[in-house]
Amino acid sequence: MPGPDLRLLSAAVLGLWLAAGPALADRSIADRCAAALPAAGKTLYDRALPTVTSGTAIPDALRSAARSLVMAGFMTRDVARPAAEAAGGCLSHLNSVS
Repeated sequence: MPGPDLRLLSAAVLGLWLAAGPALADRSIADRCAAALPAAGKTLYDRALPTVTSGTAIPDALRSAARSLVMAGFMTRDVARPAAEAAGGCLSHLNSVS
């Protein structure tokens, strides 16, 4: 029984590696952007990030994160709105096409 074709296996591994490259680059850009956010924006970015990377729309993820923080009294609506807009700009790097 012959072994796997090494060229085919190498091509598959290379394809997976190249496909992951833009996603990793976009994540690092988003993280660098978030590092410059004010505290409220960074908090919303951190709260929304896990759901955005799993496919949830950015506005939905931010709305959910902001709502829970406002309802718990950690943030006012007046603070949450501009913070969400700023965090959304950073999170949008995750969905950009390179």
